Amino acid sequence: MQTKLKGKHFITTQDWTVQELKTLFELAKRLKVEYAAGKFHRNLQGKSLGMIFFDPSTRTRTSFEAAMTQLGGHSIFFAPQTMQISHGEGAVDTAKVLSGYLQGIAVRFCAYGEGNRYLEELRAASRVPIVNMQCDIYHPAQILADYFTITEHFGENTRGLKLGVSWTSAPNYIRPLSVPQSLILMMPRFGIDVTLAHPPEFELMPEVVEQAKKNAEEAGVKFEISHKMEDAFEDADVVIPKSWGPLVYTQNEREGLKLIEKYPGWVADEKRMSLTKPHSLYMHPLPADRGKEVTPGVIDGPHSVVYQEAENRLHVQKALLSLIL
Repeated sequence: MQTKLKGKHFITTQDWTVQELKTLFELAKRLKVEYAAGKFHRNLQGKSLGMIFFDPSTRTRTSFEAAMTQLGGHSIFFAPQTMQISHGEGAVDTAKVLSGYLQGIAVRFCAYGEGNRYLEELRAASRVPIVNMQCDIYHPAQILADYFTITEHFGENTRGLKLGVSWTSAPNYIRPLSVPQSLILMMPRFGIDVTLAHPPEFELMPEVVEQAKKNAEEAGVKFEISHKMEDAFEDADVVIPKSWGPLVYTQNEREGLKLIEKYPGWVADEKRMSLTKPHSLYMHPLPADRGKEVTPGVIDGPHSVVYQEAENRLHVQKALLSLIL
């Protein structure tokens, strides 16, 4: 167990070893039990986390704020329009100033081609840990909660499980690539076979896919890509079907929305869930577009653990903040 994590940045799980991640999950497990018993810690008393939200949030903001409160610390919500960012202040000056006041800086910035670059600029200039609350490439906190939820159902030895990550058709706006990319990166490192399914135009970033293949090879597990949705569900222990945009193919919003409409049949429904193993889990980071990307019978059905998954954001983030701040 690696426990010397104070001051460590959390921009992608790739920056953390498996042993470091296991330390986080071990602490999250204890903190969740204590939360159920009404026990709270004050180990972050006097410490503050600044949270900059370029994009709206329900679960991420609430879970991070609640985590800081339950650990005895304080969180500060920033919207860019209320900061000098809106007047052109760059990442370097923002990081140097805020790291003089705060013990951590967390950012949610999902604009394609911008978010991760901004986080890396903050990392280079900051004296305190930078936490990625979702960018255009990664959503590491969500994937921590996903894996933690899987272990609650299947135990801590997850080798040999099959995870299906599938694109789904959800209209109205272009969603980031960060959730599926973080899933295919981290899950193979814990011995999980991964099948990624999506239409041809919805491929993920090539460099991320190559890293996922490398992670799978090093772990001795399978990582497969298919253009057939059913392949992600066939004999799966866990499925995480969600929408993302064709951002590698095109950044034109109108064209992207038309491509989403091209595949209305990519829906997580009861027929596809019947292809999974009897004990399988349906997961989704939420919000889910009910009736579009998933049927009510699936998201509200016996396989669904989406609300347990959402609650677990709190517990893994409490563990993360306890370790790094």
